[in-house]
Amino acid sequence: MTIDITKHQLVPKHSLLADSKKEKLFSEFNISSRQLPKILISDPAISNLGAKAGDVIEIERESKTSGVTKYYRVVIDE
Repeated sequence: MTIDITKHQLVPKHSLLADSKKEKLFSEFNISSRQLPKILISDPAISNLGAKAGDVIEIERESKTSGVTKYYRVVIDE
C-alpha cells in the first residue's frame, strides 16, 4: 500500500511554473534562479510533477490570517 502525500491536508499545493511565468517572476523581482530557496528533485511533494533540475516550483500555502501566500523553490539534484 502506497500513500500519495500530496493528498494530505498538511501538504500545500505544489505546481510546476511554466517558463514564461518563471521569466516574469525573475524580472519582476530582479532575481535569478540561484537566489531562490532550493527543493530536492527527490522531494516526495514534487515527485508526480515531472520536474527536472532548474525548474521552479510554486507552493501555495493557506493561512487564516493572510489568505493564500505563494512561495517559490528551484529544483536541484541531490
